[in-house]
Amino acid sequence: MRRSEAIAAESVACLNSALTRLRDIWEEIGIPEDQRLQRTDAVKRHVNILLTRMIEEEENLRERLLKSIDVCRKELFVLCNELHLPPFEADEESTILQLEKDMRTRVEVMLKQKKERIQELKQLKQRDQELCDILCMTPYFIDIPVPSLDELDQFRRHLAALCAEKERREAEFVKTKKQIILCMEELDRLPDTSFERDVVCVEQEAFCLSKENLEALHELLFQLEEKIGQNRVLSEELRSKIVELWDRLGIPEEERNACAAHMTGSKGKTIQALQDELDRLQELKMQNIKNVIEVIRTEIKSYWDKCFYGDEQRQAFVSYYDENYGEDLLSLHDAEINHLKEHYEVHKEMFEGVNKWEENWNLFLELDKKATDPNRYNNRGGNLLKEEKQRAKIQKMLPKLEEELKFRIEAWEEEQQQEFFVNGKKFMDYVAEQWNQLQLEKEREKQERLMKKSRQLEEEMHFGSAPRTPNKRRVLGSTTTTTPNNKVRKAGLPIRTPTRVFKTPQPRKFEKNKENVSTLNGTAISGGCHLSIPAQRNHSVNSVASTYSEFARDSTHIDSTTISSSENFQKLQELTPTSES
Repeated sequence: MRRSEAIAAESVACLNSALTRLRDIWEEIGIPEDQRLQRTDAVKRHVNILLTRMIEEEENLRERLLKSIDVCRKELFVLCNELHLPPFEADEESTILQLEKDMRTRVEVMLKQKKERIQELKQLKQRDQELCDILCMTPYFIDIPVPSLDELDQFRRHLAALCAEKERREAEFVKTKKQIILCMEELDRLPDTSFERDVVCVEQEAFCLSKENLEALHELLFQLEEKIGQNRVLSEELRSKIVELWDRLGIPEEERNACAAHMTGSKGKTIQALQDELDRLQELKMQNIKNVIEVIRTEIKSYWDKCFYGDEQRQAFVSYYDENYGEDLLSLHDAEINHLKEHYEVHKEMFEGVNKWEENWNLFLELDKKATDPNRYNNRGGNLLKEEKQRAKIQKMLPKLEEELKFRIEAWEEEQQQEFFVNGKKFMDYVAEQWNQLQLEKEREKQERLMKKSRQLEEEMHFGSAPRTPNKRRVLGSTTTTTPNNKVRKAGLPIRTPTRVFKTPQPRKFEKNKENVSTLNGTAISGGCHLSIPAQRNHSVNSVASTYSEFARDSTHIDSTTISSSENFQKLQELTPTSES
């Protein structure tokens, strides 16, 4: 039995007990029966009224609960849609009272969530507006009253990106601003435009960090740096011209030191001071035109040598030989020296390569000349070994360097669409000419040695050979002597002295030797020495070979003899006399 039914049974029992008690009281009092019925009927009416009221109240309560449930259900539906949550599902086994309580609680929770989301959205929008005002950007667009959790999270990420962008732009602005201030100080310049004043004078927080402003900021910095670069180039040009005029005019050191403070830096005051000094030197130059032109001619000759100009190229500048000194002649010389300097700088790599070859060639000639010196064996500190190693190194280096220059010159000629000349000749022709001259010189020296040897042989045939071993002399005051075999001879023993014996040459032998001598390399001896040297022919290199061996093989040398690359040095070594000869 349910507890409610038990309570109802108890209530009925209480009511019956009360009626019984009332009847007992009425009987004890002696109330007639009709009155008793009236009073019992009154009690019944009172009980019915009370129960009716109670029933009405409970029915009203039920109606309110049902109405509240209906309202909560509607609110939950709306809130679930606004908060982007799944619909609320009621428990079917729940009573009306429990269902109303659950739904009402759920509505309260969802309303709180809605309020929090709306508040957070408001704050995010406010922060977004602040950042957009600083960065000059469009605010984040969100047109729903109650955002979802994903939308709020996306908004937060957007604000985090804006904050990072703001910090980046602020750092970029601060860095660029410092550079702009330094550039303006370097240029001795104050802010002219309103934008420049905003950048330099206005506080950082008041500056709009828009993309356009940052681009304009970088453009301003670029212009200032470009101006600084132009000033530096201008100042260097002014200094170069000033130093050049100092040297040309022979300005004393005291006057130069007066301008020493302006020989560094590129500020406006420095450039103005340099320009004033240059103007002063220009006036002084016009007063000393002849001396200046002579100095420029010395410089022109130096650049001619650096650029390996030939005689025709040098004579092409006719003004170099003009003696009518004047402003026009000075202008021509200035234009020529500037042209030479520019030409040298543009092709400096080529000229340095040729100069390197010439330095190694001259060193090779010097070492080759030392190789014929008999005194080189009287060396100290291993100089002979060092020279031989250096000579072997240069012998390997020269062909490689010539081959490398050959390809570089060909590439240069193809690029420049003009020929590269060294002292008026093509480089490989110039190299071939140097080798030919060296071999001619070697051949001439060889012929001289043969002629000298033939003369000596003829004298020996006529007068006999002289002893080549000197006599041993006795040292006074010594008790011992030394034999040719380095043996010690005791004192008092006689010493044999070799005697010179002159032999008269036999006629037949003389004739035979004479014939042999006359056939030595085309040298005839008849009562004297007549050296017959083949006439030098004009040699030309028809084509430059792709390798050093082909170059040596294609070059026509003395007596139309073809010498390969490896035989070039062999030939020179054969022509080079040994220490015994």
